Amino acid sequence: MNRVSLTLSRGIARVTGSALGPYQSAVIRIGFAGTWLLFLLREFPHRQELYGPAGPWAWDLAKRLTDDNHAFTALLWSRGQLWFECCYALAVLASALLLLGWRTRTASVLFMLGVLSLQNRSVFMGDGGDNVLHLMALYLVFTRCAQVWSLDALRTSRAEESRARGVRVPGDRVGPVLWTVLGLALGTATLTGRFDNGWLVPALLWTVWTVLGLWWAVGRWAKSPEPRILLDVVANVVHNTALVVIMAEACLIYATAGWYKIQGSRWQDGTAVYYPLHLDYFSPWPGLADLMSASGTIMMLVAYGTVMVQVAFPFTLFNRRVKNVLLVLMMTEHAVIAVVLGLPFFSLAMITADAVFLPTSFLRRLGALAARARGRLLRRGDGTVPPPRSPEQSTPGRVGFTA
Repeated sequence: MNRVSLTLSRGIARVTGSALGPYQSAVIRIGFAGTWLLFLLREFPHRQELYGPAGPWAWDLAKRLTDDNHAFTALLWSRGQLWFECCYALAVLASALLLLGWRTRTASVLFMLGVLSLQNRSVFMGDGGDNVLHLMALYLVFTRCAQVWSLDALRTSRAEESRARGVRVPGDRVGPVLWTVLGLALGTATLTGRFDNGWLVPALLWTVWTVLGLWWAVGRWAKSPEPRILLDVVANVVHNTALVVIMAEACLIYATAGWYKIQGSRWQDGTAVYYPLHLDYFSPWPGLADLMSASGTIMMLVAYGTVMVQVAFPFTLFNRRVKNVLLVLMMTEHAVIAVVLGLPFFSLAMITADAVFLPTSFLRRLGALAARARGRLLRRGDGTVPPPRSPEQSTPGRVGFTA
């Protein structure tokens, strides 16, 4: 009984005492923000047809649909072309800021608003990758995904080094300004009835805005450390819960996809992969598709292998070696889909979702390689840049709810 109590207390202390998976959460932040940013930049010449007020999916049709399903989209607040351009530009900017990890808490909220606004404006302009991105944009708001590999982590680390040397660190001025501006915008949208379609998004926005202000006030005026410790505990619990939900969502995607494939006759006879390879819409490289589909045996092995990997993956999470092997297979499969079927953003979204299961040791080595490569590039530029900081020198778990 004492052993069970000790194990339980250790588990509670770990969940409440730190934000777990700092490297995994950083990878999914970078991956999903980068995927959406690349998509927006690639489709910039076609943005009017996809999401514009005069696009094929007319403004009136979109308005009727959102009135029925209560989906949030800021693009339907106005028919004006200038409003659309501002929303699109804000979505691009928020994606870039989240990718870099600058004011990540605010950037994650703006990123979510950009994803929801564009995708809910034209619900037929996407694929499975859009659905994954839609869900993960919501979950990222609850994570402390800037603990490593972010400008926020770099700023926090430099501030701590300055305090350790006895240097006075000036107070944060950007955060309160952002909090004030966004509060005014949120209040204006609420008072003018822009959130009449539903309560979930405005409730989330007001909650985040209130917590940001509370966090800053506690850090500025609290005399004792207890309030900050309490906020840290709450933030850690919310982060760890959101990370578990992200993992469960990825497992659910693969499990349902695999079990539905089992019920399909084309997957049962091993010919399912052959047909999309010969659709014009999914054949950017017809010669490569013909080469892959030339062998019926290969098509059957790919079809059966896909089903087995997707069904088995959720059950292999407790075996590290088998899980890592299946991760490599699934990421390789999505990379092939990106090239052969011409679905790069779907594949990037799924690879990013898979990355939440990558081992921490591998991600640290990957970060160290990236840091060394960056250092070499900078030294080639001026020859005076000091050696880059390794990911291990960062301080996971110390980045709070900075605006």
